[in-house]
Parts: sequence; C-alpha cells; structure tokens
Amino acid sequence: MRFARLAALGGGIAALTAGIAFAQVPQYGPNVTIEQARKMVAAGVVEAKKNNWPVAIAVVDTAGQLVAFERLDQTQTASTMIAQDKAVSAAMLRRPTKVIQDALAAGGAGVRFLGLRYASPVEGGIPITVDGKIVGGIGVSGVTSEQDGMVAAAGLAGLK
Repeated sequence: MRFARLAALGGGIAALTAGIAFAQVPQYGPNVTIEQARKMVAAGVVEAKKNNWPVAIAVVDTAGQLVAFERLDQTQTASTMIAQDKAVSAAMLRRPTKVIQDALAAGGAGVRFLGLRYASPVEGGIPITVDGKIVGGIGVSGVTSEQDGMVAAAGLAGLK
C-alpha cells in the first residue's frame, strides 16, 4: 500500500515536472509578416552600414521558409546561404545559434548538436519572438560570428 502511494506521488511529480519543462520551451505563434521582416532587415542594414560590415540578412518563418533577404555590396557569396541557415536554425530549433556554438565549444554532451539537422553552430541566428511566441528567425553572415550576432540583434530590435 505504501509503495502504491509513493508510486502515485512520484508519477504526479513527474507529470508536474514535465508540464513545467514543456511550459519553459518557447511555443510557436503565427508566422512573421512581411512588414515585420522588412523592418528587421532594414534595422540590420543600418547597423551593418554604421560599422561598414558587408553582410547578408535573412528572415524566415517558423518552418524556415524565407520571408525577407538582403545582401549588402561586397558581401561574400557564401553568406547568402549561411545567413539563411542561421535563421532556419534559430526558428526551427527555437534557440539562438550562439547556444549551439557554445554547447559545441564546451564539448561533452554539446557535441550531440552535430547530429541535428538544421543546427547551425555559428553565432548570428536569433529566434524572432512576438508576445512570447516564436514567429520566425533572423540570420546574419558576412563578418565575424560575434559581429553577425550584433547585426541580428539590431535587426530584432527593429521589430520593437
């Protein structure tokens, strides 16, 4: 009898914990609109031009489909796809690509990211959140990963 009570208590705690853990994962909302995407790209372009950084900026929806894109003059051609990859990673995995970069750098369990489809392990991708829900992702490529992250953050701030 006592074992049954403990098992029931344990099951209740497990269910509560699972509910809390699930609640902490950002949920998806409606997709980013073209107007929102254009604002973010424009804000990112302002930051990049201010610093004379040739970058590509991509905004995708929650399924990783391109909504808006701009590549500044003299940006390396590979950045076109890299920016999109970072945006897709941020939107579909619901976390900044810097989290993946840091996890890989730490080694151990973080190396598991290498086996995940769409996991871009380079800073510069950030989920786009509106009203607490993920509506897409923004990705930037063309300079250092830290600078890419700064342009992505400026783009995201342009939405506010």
